[in-house]
Amino acid sequence: MKKIEAVIKPFKLEEVKAALHEIGLQGITVTEARGFGRQKGHAELYRGAEYVVDLLPKVKIELVVDDGLVERAVETIQQTAHTGRIGDGKIFVLSLEEAIRIRTGERGPNAL
Repeated sequence: MKKIEAVIKPFKLEEVKAALHEIGLQGITVTEARGFGRQKGHAELYRGAEYVVDLLPKVKIELVVDDGLVERAVETIQQTAHTGRIGDGKIFVLSLEEAIRIRTGERGPNAL
C-alpha cells in the first residue's frame, strides 16, 4: 500500500476529485493549506500599499491506494492538476505499513 499526498491549486480540486473517482478510487482526505515553493509568493496592492503574499492558498489531497493503482493515481493527479504555470504543486508517494478500518478492525488492503 502507498499513501499519495498531492499539493495542488485550489481551483483544480473538483477536477482532480472527479478524475480520481472516474478511475475507481474513492476515499480521499482534503486539507486547505498555505505554502510556497519556487514561486515564493507575489506582491499585491491594497489601498495603495504594497504587501507581499508569501504563503499562497493550496489544497492538500491524501489518499491510500493498493500498490497496483499507484501509478495510475499519480498520472491522473498529474494530468488533471497541470496548468503549465508555476505553482502547479507536488505529488509525494510514501510507503504505508498498515491500514486499519476502525469500525470493523479490517487490516491492510481490505481496510481501504
